[in-house]
Amino acid sequence: MLFPTFVFAVFFTVVFFIHWRTERFGLFRKVLLLGASLFFYGWWSWKFALMLLGSALINHQMAVAISASDDPDRRRRLFRWAVAANLLLLVFFKYTRFLFVDVLLPLARPLFVQAGGLDLFADGVDEVIPLIDRIILPVGVSFFTFQALSYVADVYKKTIPPAATSLDFANYLAFFPQLVAGPIVRACDLLPQMERMPGRTTAIEANRAILLILVGLFKKMVVANWLSEHLADRVFAHPEVYCGKDVLLGVYGYTLQIYCDFSAYSDIAIGTALLLGFHFPINFNAPYFAVTLQEFWRRWHISLSSWLRDYLYIPMGGGRCGVWRTRMNLLITFLLGGLWHGAGWTFILWGAFHGFYLSLERIVRGWFGLSEKPSENPSLGWKILGRIWIFHLAAFAWILFRSVDLETVGHVLRQLVVPGTAKLFSARAVLILTIGYLLQYFDGDGCRAVLRRLGRLHYFATAVLAAALLAVILGLAPDGVMPFIYFQF
Repeated sequence: MLFPTFVFAVFFTVVFFIHWRTERFGLFRKVLLLGASLFFYGWWSWKFALMLLGSALINHQMAVAISASDDPDRRRRLFRWAVAANLLLLVFFKYTRFLFVDVLLPLARPLFVQAGGLDLFADGVDEVIPLIDRIILPVGVSFFTFQALSYVADVYKKTIPPAATSLDFANYLAFFPQLVAGPIVRACDLLPQMERMPGRTTAIEANRAILLILVGLFKKMVVANWLSEHLADRVFAHPEVYCGKDVLLGVYGYTLQIYCDFSAYSDIAIGTALLLGFHFPINFNAPYFAVTLQEFWRRWHISLSSWLRDYLYIPMGGGRCGVWRTRMNLLITFLLGGLWHGAGWTFILWGAFHGFYLSLERIVRGWFGLSEKPSENPSLGWKILGRIWIFHLAAFAWILFRSVDLETVGHVLRQLVVPGTAKLFSARAVLILTIGYLLQYFDGDGCRAVLRRLGRLHYFATAVLAAALLAVILGLAPDGVMPFIYFQF
């Protein structure tokens, strides 16, 4: 079920009405919320909805067992089993084909050739590949698996107690606004809200919720979908037929498409959760306004970057183990972060590029006597140059992220320097790209600043503006609804 559809509008209206009408019936209300989340996820496949429920029950029981034990060895053993179970689920659905086709086969083929068993090798491959191709990737499996892992890890570290009931944890893990594409909400943030459930005393930021939803719909339906259809998809599908200007335009298009697409999902998720009385942390904070790559990762997909920091980088030693060990920790963290995004060498190289550059950035800043962390108030000149540089650095890295294989990466890079007449350039393309970039002003605290200005208007004028924005969205949006990019992760 997709957010910007009539079906979801009906679904959410029904859930919203029942959720608030059953406020006095605590247990019944929790059961209904879980049922709604499983129905939302089961819209794609009920088999995966049952798998999600099973994951919730297993992880909660493991967390309860870890919390109840006073034996450090038993706690450690249970924790490792819980981590292994979650990773096994993720590896099976997401990485089986990559491990077999892209890793195992290239290593095994020379051995079979040397042993004279090439025919046996080919027959085995022909039998196994069709079985692997039948594995369907559950939508958002990486997101809810990471949430489950962080929950078990926090219980193991005694940062939080286990959920009061399996029902509360299942509601936390399966909560439909953030289920399939984040943000990756920590148990310490959302689980207490699931246990007590919002009531009449809960502050409902309805104005912020509506603004987030409308801005999210605009980002996705008007900006991201147009950039995908008219620029990014065309260039990355056949880069060899376009000149350098068009390829650059396509790269810019994807750079802003993925921001508008993913931040749109986060905006709508936060807004719909707010209307139900639940509060999520922000997930984007104007990432292309960053002046260093370190700052970019404090602004882009904040829930993932903080997860990688807290559950990978810091446990490996973080920056406490000397210069070279710190650099290695950064590289490993981003290699795994790239692999989390997708099972392919392009994603691994994308992560490696970010990890390597972050290490290089710290070294270069040290040469110039600058602190590793950028200043919160840089000079205007440094701010402008830094933003231009980081935007183009991120755009270059997105070539790896968007390309289906390394061959496509090569085509895109070669075509960037090919002269010719631009086919895709138009005033509308420039306008949409500019709007996509400026929409960052609605991220994070920018949304609250806009609300403060709107608060000075009469409620009737505010309603007219909201209706006008919705009319613009419906009028300009292309036919059909494209899935969100991060559904594949």
